[in-house]
Amino acid sequence: MRRSIFMYMFFFSLLLALFMYFNQQRIYDDQQQKINLYELKLQAANDSVSSLAEENLYLNYFTLLGNDNAMTYFERLGFEASDIESYVRESIYEYNEQEGDNPMVPYEGMQGAMKINKLKFLNHRWLIADYTDGKYWGEMVLEYFIEEDKKITFNTLGSLLYIN
Repeated sequence: MRRSIFMYMFFFSLLLALFMYFNQQRIYDDQQQKINLYELKLQAANDSVSSLAEENLYLNYFTLLGNDNAMTYFERLGFEASDIESYVRESIYEYNEQEGDNPMVPYEGMQGAMKINKLKFLNHRWLIADYTDGKYWGEMVLEYFIEEDKKITFNTLGSLLYIN
C-alpha cells in the first residue's frame, strides 16, 4: 500500500513537473515573440527618427541658425544669431501693431489690413514673409540689414499676392 502511494506521488510529481515545464516553455516562447515584435517596432521607429533627422538637417540648411556662415557674420559684429532673429522678428511684428496695413507689405488690404503672419529666415540677409488681410494672402522676400547700433533697415526684393 505504501509502495503504491509513493508510486502515485511519483507519477503525480512527474506529471506536474512536465506540465510546469511545457507551460513555462509556452510562456517563454510567447514572451520571446513579443520581444521580437517590439524589437522590430523599435527598429522601424529608429529608422523613422533617423530619416526625419536627415530631412530636418536638409530643411535647416536655408535657415539663419542652420547656416554657419550667416552665424559667423553676426558673431563678427558681436551679436548672437538667435538674438538677431528674435530682434528682427519683433521689429517686423511691431509694424503689425500700427493702425492699418503693415507698411512693409506692398499691397493694400481689400478685406482688412494686411498684416505679416509668418517669417522664415534664410540667412543673415534675407527672409521670407507671409501676409494676409483675412481673405487674400501673399508672400514676399525681404532683405534686412542690421547696423552696429542695432538699427534695422528692410528692403522688399519681391512679392506676390494670391487671389482666389
